[in-house]
Amino acid sequence: MAERQLDLYQIDAFAERSFSGNPAAVVPLKHWLSDEQMLAIAAENNLSETAYFVRQETGRYALRWFTPAHEVDLCGHATLASAYVIGRFLDRDAKRIAFDTLAGELLVTLEGDNLTLDFPSRPPLPASAERRQQVEQALGSAPLAVLQALNGTGKLMAVLADPAAVAAVAPDFRQVAGFASDGLIVTASGVDPSSAVHCDFVSRYFAPHAGIDEDPVTGSAHCVLVPYWAQELGKSRLVARQISKRGGTLACVLSGDRVLLTGKAALYMTGKIHLSD
Repeated sequence: MAERQLDLYQIDAFAERSFSGNPAAVVPLKHWLSDEQMLAIAAENNLSETAYFVRQETGRYALRWFTPAHEVDLCGHATLASAYVIGRFLDRDAKRIAFDTLAGELLVTLEGDNLTLDFPSRPPLPASAERRQQVEQALGSAPLAVLQALNGTGKLMAVLADPAAVAAVAPDFRQVAGFASDGLIVTASGVDPSSAVHCDFVSRYFAPHAGIDEDPVTGSAHCVLVPYWAQELGKSRLVARQISKRGGTLACVLSGDRVLLTGKAALYMTGKIHLSD
């Protein structure tokens, strides 16, 4: 039986150091594996996302992301992790990396230790009365507002009174998994009480439908959060803090119909995947 080996990198994204931020697996490929193989590897890795990319003749990269349960159309932290792997291991001269994805062209700029994602803005609109009731039931309380991003992700977002309320949320994951949405964001303006990092707003993100009860730091959620808080706070430059157990900080800019998200990454592990054909 023939055996193939694939390189595997595990990167902590939106992290100043290991054991913080959001871990992502990155698997560079010369040719695509089958969808079944990529999903099986993602399930085996058991991280919120495993990213696969193939370098094209143009120098651009085709990029795909898989949770342990299915493929997704947009993932921020695994894109940042992929750019980190390219810049550190595969193309040390890279300053600007172009990815072709299900969400269209995504650009990452590398400047020192900082990586900046250029992502689509997905502003939310007020959710239906049915969605609001579902969110209230799942949270066990009534948010200040319930919104939903309709242009792509369909993420639901509950606005709470303050960061302490966000930190205290304990949703019913069974109910959240049944939402007709791409998970649930909870958010509030103000500073993370558990961190010395200044920020304009905090958030958490729950995606049990994708096999992830709580995602540590979520780039795609900030495609929804940034346009909302930019309007609410009257500023286009914001510092965001996702207050999961691991936690992560993002410097955010709303630029027209794009959201720029800047963070750092830390290498945790390199290894090999062994596939038998």
